[in-house]
Amino acid sequence: MKILGIGNAIVDVICKVEETFLTENNLTKSTMKLVDEAEFKKLLSNLKIKETVAGGSVANSIVGLSQLGNPVSFIGKVNNDTLGNKYEKSLTNEKVNYCYQKKEESIPTGTCLILITPDSERTMCTFLGIAGKINDKDIDENAVKNSELIFLEGYLWDEGDPKKAFDKAISISKKTAMSLSDQFCVERHKKSFFDLVNNKLDITFSNEQEILSLIDAKNFNEVITFGKQLGKLLVITRGKNGSIAIQKSEVVECDSQKNLKIVDLTGAGDLFAAGFLHGQINNLSIMESLKKGTEMSSKIIQKIGARLN
Repeated sequence: MKILGIGNAIVDVICKVEETFLTENNLTKSTMKLVDEAEFKKLLSNLKIKETVAGGSVANSIVGLSQLGNPVSFIGKVNNDTLGNKYEKSLTNEKVNYCYQKKEESIPTGTCLILITPDSERTMCTFLGIAGKINDKDIDENAVKNSELIFLEGYLWDEGDPKKAFDKAISISKKTAMSLSDQFCVERHKKSFFDLVNNKLDITFSNEQEILSLIDAKNFNEVITFGKQLGKLLVITRGKNGSIAIQKSEVVECDSQKNLKIVDLTGAGDLFAAGFLHGQINNLSIMESLKKGTEMSSKIIQKIGARLN
């Protein structure tokens, strides 16, 4: 296998809402909020579902990589319930090798409510369910060892069992990439994420807000200085300002595509990572990898959801 993704196995439930829905439910636009099962059901009871699909940040990236013709696999924890079965089928339909043995669990499969406002921004309410209970025993050692690279998500990281799962996977992998996922994640786990970026990851994906938060930078020049000193590959998306990759003294910038008809930003970062990693595992240059990431994210934001086809 070229790439193994390890992430939250979450069924995405996509709904269109007005701005007022966010205000009435005390939701902060463009962020991800963790909710319990009761709150999730309450929110959902007032909504009309547009579509459901196997989601989770890294799973979206892995499907994108599969659609680009790369042999890929995924580990994510689901229950042996209706949603869990739907989840597995949704991935295997995309030619993703699913490396997790489902079991009967007391906690249901995780679900994420993706609320899309008229300005195309997405606000997420996630009930992690069993997905967040991943542990080291769920990591298939052969799947890790047989992959050129593993790709992790910050959303999955947490003290206790998930940390053990990360540590095990990283310790036996040939190469490790991770996405910082979300500014709230970064602020909640700043010390741990800083250690991962500095000492354990070969490639870090971040958006501008996440990296500024991680290193407590006042401006983007401080990020560039940090990236050069890091000595690893740091890849940052900057919205309409394009993207930038920093590796030692090399700083490569790529413009964003203009005049796009943006309908939904779900999956923009996930598909950018898919395009970039596609470049890296197929020996493209950093600039070509950034361009592939930009091409993928530009396509995905012009349609609803995080699937290209």
